[in-house]
Amino acid sequence: MAIPDEEFIRGNVPMTKQEIRILTLAKAQVKPGDVVIDIGAGTGSLSIEAAMIARQVFAVERNNEAIELIEQNAEKFGVDNIIIINAEAPNGLEGISKIDTAIIGGSGGNLTKILDTIDRRLKSGGRIVINCITIQTLSETLEYFKNHDNYKYEAIQVQINRLNQVGQYDMAKALNPIYIITAINER
Repeated sequence: MAIPDEEFIRGNVPMTKQEIRILTLAKAQVKPGDVVIDIGAGTGSLSIEAAMIARQVFAVERNNEAIELIEQNAEKFGVDNIIIINAEAPNGLEGISKIDTAIIGGSGGNLTKILDTIDRRLKSGGRIVINCITIQTLSETLEYFKNHDNYKYEAIQVQINRLNQVGQYDMAKALNPIYIITAINER
């Protein structure tokens, strides 16, 4: 199910756009029974769509406004299998023992520490999907997986354009390009 962007309660918090959510969830391959962590959950858009499939989703977010939006959106879409962790990752992950999938949309500059923490908890065959907006995050992510031979990874770059009507014309409006890195734990 792909929820249209305008259905989410937004506030002043970044949100992963629908097309990127679709690709992220396809790469994550979330299955019923899975335990998912969504780090930098923002409005909870990815957490909510993952929760419609998975057994349990942990939404990790440090922004108080975002926490409220996740709660509101979870209620709006009737998902009750999201546990919100109000912390700056990797803090807050200590009580989660085994995970099937980790989705990272924001790291607050702690990406390597977050990946190290996830690495100790990710099941064999588990997936990490990272949405990178900046070249620095892309570079740090690729470097991490190059230095951890238990991961097989791929990276794609996505550029979404939406057509907007301007009078009698249709004009492309570009969204930010995103790199989506998917890593599979082969340990």
